[in-house]
Amino acid sequence: MDLKNITSKSFLGKAGNVLFYGLLIFFVFSTDAKSWALEKLVSIGLFKAEIKKDTPAQELVQNSVSFSYYDASGQQVSISALKGKVVFINFWATWCPPCRAEMPSLNALYNKFKGDDRYVFLFISEDEDLSKAKTYLQKEGFDIPLASSTGTVPSQIYSGTLPTTIVLNKDGQVVLKKEGIGAYNTPAFIKQLKDL
Repeated sequence: MDLKNITSKSFLGKAGNVLFYGLLIFFVFSTDAKSWALEKLVSIGLFKAEIKKDTPAQELVQNSVSFSYYDASGQQVSISALKGKVVFINFWATWCPPCRAEMPSLNALYNKFKGDDRYVFLFISEDEDLSKAKTYLQKEGFDIPLASSTGTVPSQIYSGTLPTTIVLNKDGQVVLKKEGIGAYNTPAFIKQLKDL
């Protein structure tokens, strides 16, 4: 038995274990690493978002939902004032890896509809310090309009899960409520938004 060969294999095995556990710890504790990994899964279409036309009535919020938010310029606006438009709402935070992972998809979707006044996009930051959200968006080169809530949002819209995405039709009814990560910049989802 060659002692040098055994020692070499033992070292490589231990080094592999250290590397594996080091990467595991890195992904568990690093928001950036988790966001990166989830973003790759979003980009391959693993988390599809879908507005279902035949959703049973009991699953939709039939009454118009109303709450207020502060827009990018700091003005208070009521959701009810947006009736007649398709409203895309995303609740997110900078400390939330799934939120950060879907942000490239959301930014691309927003840019496809930017300038079309039939659609309103609200990216409502749940960060306690709104300057963190502004800094994050600037650093990443995202040009989505930043908003913040003015207080309590009805639980049928937002119950605290991040990210949460809501789509309201022109009548102000919820046609999509997705809690968790989603891929929104897909041809199928874009067509569903246009069909509203």
